[in-house]
Amino acid sequence: MNPTLRVTMVAAAAALLLTGVTGCGGDTLEKKSGSSTSSPSGDKKGSLVIGSAGFTESAVLAELYAQILKDAGYSTSVQTLKNRELYEPALEKGQIDIVPEYAATLAEFFNTKQNGPKATPVASADVTSTVKALSTFAEPKGLKVLEAGSAVDQNAFAVNKDFAAQHKLKTLSDLGASKIKVKLAAGDECPDRPFCSPGLKSKYGIDITGIDPKGVGTPQAKQAVKDGTDQLVLTTTTDATLDQFNLVLLEDDKKLQNADNLLPVVNAKGAGSADIATVLGKLTAALTTADLTDLNKKVDAERQKPADVAAAYLKSKNLIKS
Repeated sequence: MNPTLRVTMVAAAAALLLTGVTGCGGDTLEKKSGSSTSSPSGDKKGSLVIGSAGFTESAVLAELYAQILKDAGYSTSVQTLKNRELYEPALEKGQIDIVPEYAATLAEFFNTKQNGPKATPVASADVTSTVKALSTFAEPKGLKVLEAGSAVDQNAFAVNKDFAAQHKLKTLSDLGASKIKVKLAAGDECPDRPFCSPGLKSKYGIDITGIDPKGVGTPQAKQAVKDGTDQLVLTTTTDATLDQFNLVLLEDDKKLQNADNLLPVVNAKGAGSADIATVLGKLTAALTTADLTDLNKKVDAERQKPADVAAAYLKSKNLIKS
């Protein structure tokens, strides 16, 4: 989620950031050695823990990583943590080995963590330069940034369609110019993230009166905007359930969000091998933005389990044998 903001992810996505995703089923960090999924080759290549931020897209991506690596001979499990503030230190320590990430979001996360909230941004719409900046922060932490793909997800903000029609809102600039007081449904880290509440205020002049900490794109968050309890919800551009909640995205016309290409980030010591990079690279090369939206829809709208959705996708792309 974005991040951009993603807990998130940003992001993306009927997130269960506060409670975890029941379909992912990982062990606790302390039980890393007891992986939950055995490999076809009898765990000859070792065990890997895949981290998930818990929202739909992250849960599916973690399952995709786990299953394609399992097929390649690793024993894998998925560990769900609440947000990046928790899973990134766990990745550095080797408590988890791999996480699906978003280039711009993670680059700015490291940037502000190291240089403060007013640090000059290092991410942009240019994927190559953004990944280079990300690697500069990641490598001293013992992390390795793998190749980015074409699949991209950004944080986005949605309002009730009727609310948009009433106030003639099509863009975030329109919302700022309207001077409407806005309560924002988002993750509890939103007040501190430059691409969430601070950015909406500084770049668009949106009058945010408070944050309703219902998570990023969760059903509860979107329902609050549908009902009028909140006026704006943080979600993602690949959210496949907006119509169900009578919501519409407002255009990010001033480009608050950077393009967030999907990529794996690994603990270099535990998962930095060329073999792992090659296996995950096949998935990264195949995955598109449209695929992400469709995978999210299967979980959020059709109520399929992330693990089942991941398996079907990998089989359809001939990325796993069984």
